[in-house]
Amino acid sequence: MSEGSTDIASPPSTDIPEPPAPSKRNLWRIPLLVVIAGFAVFWVWALFFASKEAVNKIDDRAWAERAESICATAEEQRLTLADDAKFDPDDPALLLAHADLVDRATDIIENMLDDVVAQQPTDEKGAAIVPMWEADYRTFIENRRAYTARLRDGQTEPFTETAVDGIPISEKVETFAGDNEMPSCAPPHEQGL
Repeated sequence: MSEGSTDIASPPSTDIPEPPAPSKRNLWRIPLLVVIAGFAVFWVWALFFASKEAVNKIDDRAWAERAESICATAEEQRLTLADDAKFDPDDPALLLAHADLVDRATDIIENMLDDVVAQQPTDEKGAAIVPMWEADYRTFIENRRAYTARLRDGQTEPFTETAVDGIPISEKVETFAGDNEMPSCAPPHEQGL
């Protein structure tokens, strides 16, 4: 080193490199974690804390037991008609006979419903929803009557029923019957019977 020159050692660099900017992929982590946590909370609530009681279940269990007994008897009567069921859409005589058979089965269903609703449930919820169930069932019965009228006119299209909010009316009637442990009170699924 020469006398006139001073060698000054430069201090070590204190510049710390800046971290890279968060990528767009990392920005989606927070909303994704929130959604996953929301699903987890929902399922914990649904599985462990939500009511497991059926929406349509009424409190008057004696009414439901009575209804099931009436419906079971009517179902036995209706199913005896199935032995006579012969249906050939190309034979006008069999078409009319089938229409008569379906009407006889519908008469049994209608009488069953009359007997079931002759006595209303004693609980408030039952008193409110049984008339709605009855109205839906009566609509189903009207659908059956319209079907037999079409058969008598020679129309052989399959049975169709009213839909409420996109749901076949028989499904609504059946759901109420199932929720109240009255399986025999569900509408029939057999072709026309």
